[in-house]
Amino acid sequence: MKGASVLALGMFLLLPATTVNAQTWGNNRRERRQERREDRRERRQDRREDRQERREERREARRGSTWGNYGNWGGSYQLRQTALNAGYNNGIQEGRRDRQRGERFNYVDESDYRNATEDYSSRLGSRSLYQRFFRQGFENGYRDGWNGY
Repeated sequence: MKGASVLALGMFLLLPATTVNAQTWGNNRRERRQERREDRRERRQDRREDRQERREERREARRGSTWGNYGNWGGSYQLRQTALNAGYNNGIQEGRRDRQRGERFNYVDESDYRNATEDYSSRLGSRSLYQRFFRQGFENGYRDGWNGY
C-alpha cells in the first residue's frame, strides 16, 4: 500500500508539471511564430522603403544632371526657357522647310543655328549660355520639323 501511495503521489506531482510544460511549450511556439511574422513584416517594409529611397535617388540624380535631356549648364529659368523655346520654334520651321525642299537633314548649316541669338536680351544673362540652350532647342525642333511634326 505504501508503494501504491508513493506511486499515486508521484503521478499526482508529475502530471501537472507535464501539463504546464506542454502549455509553456505551446505558448513559446506561438510566440516564436508571431515574432517570425513580425520580423518578416518589418523586413518587407524595410525593403519597400529602400526601393522607394532608391527610386527617389535615381529621380534626383536624373533631375540634377539633365532636365528633359537638356544640359545642366546653369543660368536662370527664364534664360533657359526663352532660349529653348526660341530655338525649338526656329528649328521646327527650318526642319519643315528643308524637308519640303527635299534638302538633306542638316541643321548646322542654318544661320539661325550658328548665330543662336534670336530673342536674346542681356537681362537674361550670359550670351554664350543662351546660345547653348538655343542650339539644343533648335536641334530638337529641326528634328521634329524634318520628321513631319
